[in-house]
Order: sequence, then structure tokens, then C-alpha cells
Amino acid sequence: MARNKTLTFEVTGLNCAGCAGRAERALTDVDGVETATVNVATSTARVTAPGADPFDLATALESAGYPAREEAATLTVTGMTCASCTGRVEEALATRPGVLSASVNLATEQAQVRYLAGATDPATLARAVTEAGYPARPADTAGADDATSRRKAEIDTARRRTLIAAALTLPVFVLEMGGHVVPGFKDLVHDSIGRQAAWLLQFALTTLVLIWPGRMFYARGVPALVKGAPDMNSLVALGTAAAWGFSTVALFAPALLPEGTRAVYYEAAAVIVTLILAGRWLEARAKGRTGAAIQKLMGLQARTARVERDGEVMEIPIEEVGVGDILHVRPGEKIATDGEVTGGHSWVDESMISGEPVPVEKTDGAEVVGGTINGQGALRLRATRVGRDTVLAQIIDMVEQAQGAKLPIQSLADRVVRVFVPAVLAVALVTVAAWLALGPDLTFALVAGVSVLIIACPCAMGLATPTSIMVGTGRGAEMGVLFRKGDALQRLDAARVIAFDKTGTLTEGRPRLVQTVTTDGWERAEVLRLAAAAEAQSEHPIARAIESAARDSRLDLPTVTEFTAVTGHGLRARVSGRELVIGTARMLAQEGIATDPLEQAVAEMGGKGQTPVWMAVDGRAAAALAVADPVKDSSRPALRALHEAGFALAMITGDTRDTARAIAAELDIDEVAAEVLPDGKVDAVRTLRDRMGPVAFVGDGINDAPALAEADVGIAVGSGTDVAIEAADVVLVSGDLAGVENAARVSRATMRNIRQNLFWAFAYNTALIPVAAGVLYPFFGMLLSPMLAAGAMALSSVFVLSNALRLRRLRPAAERSTDAQAGPADAPRPAPAE
Repeated sequence: MARNKTLTFEVTGLNCAGCAGRAERALTDVDGVETATVNVATSTARVTAPGADPFDLATALESAGYPAREEAATLTVTGMTCASCTGRVEEALATRPGVLSASVNLATEQAQVRYLAGATDPATLARAVTEAGYPARPADTAGADDATSRRKAEIDTARRRTLIAAALTLPVFVLEMGGHVVPGFKDLVHDSIGRQAAWLLQFALTTLVLIWPGRMFYARGVPALVKGAPDMNSLVALGTAAAWGFSTVALFAPALLPEGTRAVYYEAAAVIVTLILAGRWLEARAKGRTGAAIQKLMGLQARTARVERDGEVMEIPIEEVGVGDILHVRPGEKIATDGEVTGGHSWVDESMISGEPVPVEKTDGAEVVGGTINGQGALRLRATRVGRDTVLAQIIDMVEQAQGAKLPIQSLADRVVRVFVPAVLAVALVTVAAWLALGPDLTFALVAGVSVLIIACPCAMGLATPTSIMVGTGRGAEMGVLFRKGDALQRLDAARVIAFDKTGTLTEGRPRLVQTVTTDGWERAEVLRLAAAAEAQSEHPIARAIESAARDSRLDLPTVTEFTAVTGHGLRARVSGRELVIGTARMLAQEGIATDPLEQAVAEMGGKGQTPVWMAVDGRAAAALAVADPVKDSSRPALRALHEAGFALAMITGDTRDTARAIAAELDIDEVAAEVLPDGKVDAVRTLRDRMGPVAFVGDGINDAPALAEADVGIAVGSGTDVAIEAADVVLVSGDLAGVENAARVSRATMRNIRQNLFWAFAYNTALIPVAAGVLYPFFGMLLSPMLAAGAMALSSVFVLSNALRLRRLRPAAERSTDAQAGPADAPRPAPAE
């Protein structure tokens, strides 16, 4: 791959000259690098590397501990009509200095580019694409309204071209083909205006079709052909030009053609252009609908806000709202931005964000999300996030990133498309040559060659995957499922096991103390008072349960003079002069403390699904406290649905084996990994993968982040921490586990839709190109008309788009369960929708 000779880019982690030297040596060791200098003052590297790939440079620096700073850009690209076009745009980007990867999406008309910071910039990348023949610009300069306007303009342009072409083509078609429908019509034309005049009229009208609405095929196709990179426009240009050129010779210089072959095919050229333009019009309309989810999300953004300024409430543009501003929201109004309620009481409809149909109560201290709808009460709130930092803006960004992804399944189509158009040109030439040698006449060979050029459809291949991804991820967002990474769609479809963290994921995450068993000599109140004082220093949810129980009992908590947390085990503390050890049985055993007096009581706690917390005072077991975390109401039906969908279910928890088994039995979970320390969750995920296949892990906490990253698919519950969400591939906006079922159903339905589209695209081209070449003629005496070929080609892309749009009918689990409850008591449970 050609690269510029010298590359300058930014390097991170440089603190001294020694760092620079090590970074230089790492770069020099890369094959193809001639010289490398690293400047610690500017944190940049300058590399002379005519034969090195930027990806290898970045990898070398990463291994050395001085990662190159990477940036990403999104470009809006116009003028792409087929998968061949996306390949050429990708190639134009990939050959720019510093570009690490480039992925172009035909359906969204966007390019995602990752590059070394400092080596290039979005404007330069856009210029490179424009010079390749596809006008481009950085997407950040095109807002939501601009994107919508551009899509509407594209549809309007396609409609206008189609109608103009149709108006000009209709007389041509009637003059030439009318005799096949109405007896005597051909004789009437010849007797009235004469054959030569009829042909001249067809010539004039067809020429107008080709140079006016059909000009785009030549403006794009001919330069691509000259550059040796033909695309679909080149096929149409060659096919129509061949039909028009042969007809023009027959009209103006008939002596150049053999006797018996002097006929015109103007109607073929005109009808081909008209039908393909009609297909492009339908395609543009369908593309507009595939992006409906993004447009709907963008439509949720408020345009103005009522803000306190200088003691008065005034309405200002949303762009002028800043963090800390005090906003007023009237009943029924859209909440302008994310914030915290500082006054008022209301119920807010958050269904457009979370997919949950029930309004949520909001009082002082509650968080609200911009774009949601206030109910009957008035609210006063303080803005906490504005602009691109709001939840809604981040959701839109996640969906756009996922929609622009390129799945592994698309790699086969990409490889085929690279050689598809040149192969079609070769087949067309072979077809013409073969029929000239074997067939009836020149006209027959020409018709067969034109049919081959016209019927081939790389568009269907190019649209098969991205349109399904667009509609699938968009519908997922409407259902409260955000695919942060597009390839998670394919990986989730391949998952065979779904593993759950217990606390906060399967359970409410709000444990409460339900039982306290003490040894002789200890009172419950004294045990609880000491334990709560120590646990008040801890951040663990179980600590909150014990502290809350003490406060509910109105106990005064003594002073803690020493405190040490032991991750995954418990804590040590000095309270009122006593040495406390609180935590697991393993921790007490490590301290050499006998647990015999409480083992029977602890076994009973575990059998009830309660978590036992051991407590020792001054080296002797004093009490066992039972903490229970209620299972979420949504957990049972969601896990049952996942079982029915064919998934094996697992639970990973730090609870004792008895407690974990009791909860697993209650929820019908297949596999349990109990007494797992926070850093052991990754190993638990690996073990499940080795034994049972690809694993999806569902979690919500900071300690779940490594397991979310390790799993084949990490699914973060949206009510969880930012760290967990950042590590995940899929985010559930609400805490309802029905979202896991929805995510699995979106993944399976989208992947099945992609396979259907790819099968159609490949089967269509594989079956009809030989038919167009005339392989059936010796058996049935039939040859495919170029006009029928054009119609088939136009409809193939429309079919792929229409099939992808079926994903919009995918229904969330909540709707299906409601329908099931409304049906007869003995009605069979509906199968998971696809």
C-alpha cells in the first residue's frame, strides 16, 4: 500500500529523553522505517518510512509503552451508488498518511476514519475523498437538520430525474413497442410519419434522456472507467451508450452494418435509464426510512429552555444553556437538558429514552434527562449536563457509531465487490464475442452484452449489511438497547451463554438486614451498634444495609479509630477499643478465628438465599448477620424468555455457595460461580467460554468492568456506573432485564436479515447474469431484454432495502408479554419474535 515518505504524529507518555530514545528505537525496529526521531518537548514523532504501515508504527509504540495518540473522524460522503464506490472511498482514505483504518457505509453515506493525531486532519481526509470523485466533508459541519435536508434534497432530485426521464421515454417506448401491443400500430406510424422520422424522433428524445436526467451515469461512470476502477455507473454508461451508439449508426450510417441488422434500440437505452433512476428514487426513499430512528431521537432534543437570568425567567436557545443554570419546566413541557430537581413534584414520561412506559416520579434531588416529557406538575431544576454531554446526545452518538460499523460477515461481500464490476465487464465482452462467433447476428450479440452490463447489481451487495444494521440498531435504541459497537450485533448472535452479575443486576442492589444471630454473651443491639459503626466506613451495598438497620433501630454509633478494608473479603476495625473482623468465613479463618458456634445458623441463611456476614470481636466469633437482596421483578420473566430462546444462563457472585445455589434455583439458572472475588470474574468468564462457548456478560458495577471487557459481548445495565457502561459493548438504558432479551432478539433478527439480504444479492447476480448472457437461448430460444434486465436490477436494491425495513416491526419484550397476558389462559406462549 503506497504511503507518503515522511510521517509526523503525536506520541503520549513521554517524560524524559530516555522515553524519547526508547520510542525511537521501537519505531526504528519496524520494517520499512528508514529514520525515526522523537521530540519529547513537542511529544511528536517524525518517521521516514516509505514501506511501513501506520498501524505497525502505532503497535510498536503501544508495545513500548508510549502509545501514539489516535483520533477519529466522521465524513459525510455523497455520490456513492454501489459497493464498488465504498471500496474506492475506503482506498482513497487508507492511502492517506497516518490513517489506521477506514470504514465506509453506503446506507448512511458516512466514512469512519481512525488516524494518528497530527499526521492528518478531517479536512484533508475529506479533500482526498472529493478528489477521488465523491464529494465529502467532515460530518461535524453537518448538523441534524442539515442531514435531514440533504436526504430530502436527494429524494427530490431522484424523483425529478425519474419523472423527466419517464416523460421523455414514454413516446420512444410507445413508438417502438406499441406495435407489439396494438395490432396495426406500427403500420400506422410508418404510414403517417414514416419509419425514418419515427427513428429521428426516438433519437432526439433518447439523446435528451441520456444527456439530461441520465447524465449522472456518464459523469461518474466514464471517469471511473478511465481510471481503471469501473463502478455500477460505468456498467450503465457502457450499456446505454452501446444501445444508443448502435442505433445511431443504424439511423445515420446504415451502410456500415451488415444487412438484416439495421434496427434501432433507442427504447432500450431510454427505458434502462428510466428504470434505474426509478430504482434510485425508491432506494433514496427507503434509505430515508432506515434512518428514521436517528431522526426520531434528534427530534427529541429541545430547541429552547426557560432559564432564570437576573431574577427573571426567560426563554433562550438551548445552545445558550450552561451547566449550573436554573431551569423551569411547566406541565406537559419537554425537559430541555439533563439536570437535578431542586423544586417541585411531578411524574416524567421517560419512555422515549428508556422504553419504560410508566412515568417516573421526580422530587427534590431526582435526576431528569433532557428530551423527556414532564407530566402535570411544575419542576425547577439545575442543569448538570448540556450539549454533547447529555444522555440523549450520547445515545444519538452511540447509535450513529453502531450504524456506521462494518460487521465481519460483510468481509465476503467486500472481497467480491472489489472484482465484481471488472468481472462483469469481462463477462459482457466474452458474451458479445461468443455470440458473434456462434449466434444469429450482431444485433443478438449486442443485446446479450448490454443485458449483462445492465442486470449486474453491486448495489444489492453494498446495501445488504449496512441497511440492516441501520434499521436494527435504530429499532434497538427505540427499545432501550444501545449497541455501542456495531459488531456486537454479530457477536451477541453467536453467544451461547449469558452470565449475570448478581448484585444490582439480578437483584435490586439494595440489600437489607433480615436476621442477626449472636453467640452467648452478646446482645443483638450491641452487635449491630458495633458492626454498623465499622460498616459506615465502607462503600459496599451490604455495609449500607447494616448501617441502615442500626439507624432504623435508633442506635448511637460509636467512634471508629482504625479501619482497613480487605477487598472481596470484608474489613478490620477498632471500635470503642474493641478489635472487629467483619466479612466472609474465609477471612475469619485467615485470622485464626473459630466459626463453629455459628455454622449451623449460617447454613440455614444460605439455604434461604441470604448472604451471611460473619463478625468477630477481640478474636472470637460474636455474630452472623443475614443480608438479603430482593430479586428484581423483571428478572424471572426475562431469564425465562432467554432460556426459551436457547441461551444457557450463568450467575457470577461473591456470595457463598449455599446462597448462590438458592438464588440460582429460584431463577432457574444453569451455572453458578460462587465466592468469586472481584478480580476473579474475568477468570469465571473465561472458564464459561472454554466449557460452553461464546459468553455475554451482564453487569452494572465498577468491579464488573473487567468482566464486561473480557466477555465476547459485555452488556451494561444503564442504571449502573459510568465505568461499567464504558467497558460494555451493549448498554440497556433502563435497569430492566427485559432489555437483555430485547438485545438478543434485535441481534438475532438483524443477523438473520443480513443473511437474507446477502443471499438475495449473491443469488440474484449468480443466477441472472448467465441468463442475461443467453445461456438459456439454445434450450428455450429466449434472450433477456435489456429493459427487463434494468427493471430486475432496480428492483434488487429495492428488495434489499424493503427487507431491512421489516426490522422496524420488531416488538419489545414488554409488548409481547402484555399480549400474552391478554390472551386466553391456555394459549401457548408466543415464540421469541425474530
